Amino acid sequence: PIFITGETGTGKELVAHACHKESFNKEQPFIAVNCANFSENLMESQLFGHIKGAFTGALASQEGLFAAAKHGTLFLDEITTMTKPLQAKLLRVVQEREFTPLGTNKVQQFHAQLISASSNSIGESVANGEFREDLYYRLNVITFGLPPLRERGSDVILVARYFLKKYARIENKH
Repeated sequence: PIFITGETGTGKELVAHACHKESFNKEQPFIAVNCANFSENLMESQLFGHIKGAFTGALASQEGLFAAAKHGTLFLDEITTMTKPLQAKLLRVVQEREFTPLGTNKVQQFHAQLISASSNSIGESVANGEFREDLYYRLNVITFGLPPLRERGSDVILVARYFLKKYARIENKH
């Protein structure tokens, strides 16, 4: 597993996507999800999937992101926002490489590369008791720390040139 840390806007998802594009499974899906956008129950349903009738409102079966990622990459952004119960369930997936959709006892294999990220310090989240230490050690195997653009002086020129060329093409102002 890969963990990417950096302030909002530093390009964590771009780095995750680049890792996927350089992997042996680059032809497989790249799925990104921001964990901060969902409640605990909705996040669990999104990740694990569910069968029809698993809970109130489950009118049809839905494949979860663990299954949808196939042999590709699942990118979990803002992972430190996950609740402790959901962290425990994710730990099992990471350790055992398997999961069970909601409403069934049918175990499925998890094959995807897992990349997670946070704009908050995961170490501080562990120290504050907000994030499970055992999950931290499972996710923080390879770490990329992305400094903010204001600390990457020469990169500002590269970014400016990129956008200048991009919008010159769009506006036909070569």
